[in-house]
Amino acid sequence: MEKDLQKLAHTWITTTPESVEVEGEFYCQTRDIFQARLDRMTNNLLKEFGTQAERIYIASAMAGEIGNNSFDHNLGSWTDVAGIFFGYDFFEDEIKIVLADRGRGVLATLRGVKPELKNDMEGLQTAFTERISGRAPESRGNGLKFVKENLQIRKMHLVFFSGNAQADLNEKMEIKEVTESVSGCLAILTL
Repeated sequence: MEKDLQKLAHTWITTTPESVEVEGEFYCQTRDIFQARLDRMTNNLLKEFGTQAERIYIASAMAGEIGNNSFDHNLGSWTDVAGIFFGYDFFEDEIKIVLADRGRGVLATLRGVKPELKNDMEGLQTAFTERISGRAPESRGNGLKFVKENLQIRKMHLVFFSGNAQADLNEKMEIKEVTESVSGCLAILTL
């Protein structure tokens, strides 16, 4: 049964805190639950699309990076509901992986180390192009660059929302302002 994961994730991050579905199949309250579901997704996709093993492993690594960022950058700072929405679906030759969190968002995270960032669009531009981490002074900040590089090389597509900005990444990256602001992040990876 095909699910509209993007719509479910959007509802999950925009609904009131008391209405958030925390018992459902898509909610990962902790990193270990997320990791177990990510491993299960990888195995299920390998069974279904075994001839695309390299792409599946890379997509799994990218989803892992995005999901782990939610936990790493919101630890002790969740705005209301801790954890992430994580789901995937496939039909014919397309695989869709959707992740979302109700955290602080990219801009608030990066302003801790780069306070001159003006808006959500600059936050996304920085996150995907500069070696910078909201967990300074730790020497990190390669994760979303890894995601961007692999999207370009492997002809995958990512739509990433944070605040009132949207980044579309495939062979190129385009960032634009959107009218509806989301708290936290919403990522839709398609391969």
